[in-house]
Amino acid sequence: MIRLLIADDHAMVRWGLQVFLATQPDIEMVGEAANGEEALETAKHLNPDVVLMDLNMPILNGIDTTARLKKEQPHIKVIVLTSFIDYGHVLPAIRAGARGYLLKDIEPEDLVAAIRRVYEGQVELHPDAAGLLMTHVTSPAGADETSGSGHQEESVELDKLTRREQEVLQLIASGMNNREISEALYITEKTVKTHVSHLLDKLGVADRTQAAIYALKHGIV
Repeated sequence: MIRLLIADDHAMVRWGLQVFLATQPDIEMVGEAANGEEALETAKHLNPDVVLMDLNMPILNGIDTTARLKKEQPHIKVIVLTSFIDYGHVLPAIRAGARGYLLKDIEPEDLVAAIRRVYEGQVELHPDAAGLLMTHVTSPAGADETSGSGHQEESVELDKLTRREQEVLQLIASGMNNREISEALYITEKTVKTHVSHLLDKLGVADRTQAAIYALKHGIV
């Protein structure tokens, strides 16, 4: 059962999401929040598996809320559900630790499928959000971030990965969860988890989303 929390400052949005998602047999609506501070407090008490996070909320916005939530309860997976699709929102949200970035015009069935995939460990990005990330990591500005000593350091980090860890990283970037990776590489899920843990540590990234971005940035796809 996927324990879900909705954080959105519009009561009608929360109500509409609850009405539809409550019909799903594998999703349990454990709570809702109207602002970032309330979302953090509610998550602390209810311990959801997934949070649907709006970005434009009072008191504490969705990006700052995501960053604090990932620091305080790193096991909780955040899916941004917003109307904004631009650099100023997509990049900060992913950097804050969101595992999904979707728009509010998404079809209900697609949203449910995305929630399930993120719960299983995959990354879910709206095509336009994915396009912005790709443009960022391949643009001159993005290249500047990895120029000079920084680029050399990242190359050294990549060289630390074993061949198998690089294969796992490639499959993470393609959107596979641990079970799918284990089937693709003919290894156990426990072994996959070990490889994921090692590669995150070696790359100095916090989670699979950042690892996937790293892989895209370095052409490991």
